[in-house]
Amino acid sequence: MPRLTEDTAADALAALGNRTRLRLFRVLVKAGRGGMNVGDLQKRLSIPASTLAHHLASLHRAELITQERQGREVISVADYDAIQTLSAFLVEECCCGFADDAVDDVA
Repeated sequence: MPRLTEDTAADALAALGNRTRLRLFRVLVKAGRGGMNVGDLQKRLSIPASTLAHHLASLHRAELITQERQGREVISVADYDAIQTLSAFLVEECCCGFADDAVDDVA
């Protein structure tokens, strides 16, 4: 996920705005760069396979995760570059100038 547009950032934030997807994303972030297979994710989150597939597809469309077939398994991995890009977008584009003003207000 290179430099974000407002639309791309909004899509990513909307994907994370769902409680189940946020939980799923957090599990994948904690799983590290090795990711997790779909079966393990389903067990971990205790949700039906169809529900998991729907949420994984939403996170994939928002470019927050990658998925790769390894033999008979599909491995989902959090895209750490996308996380950093989204975080930078929020700080640089949305909070630009406010941090300094907030410090002045407190002082």
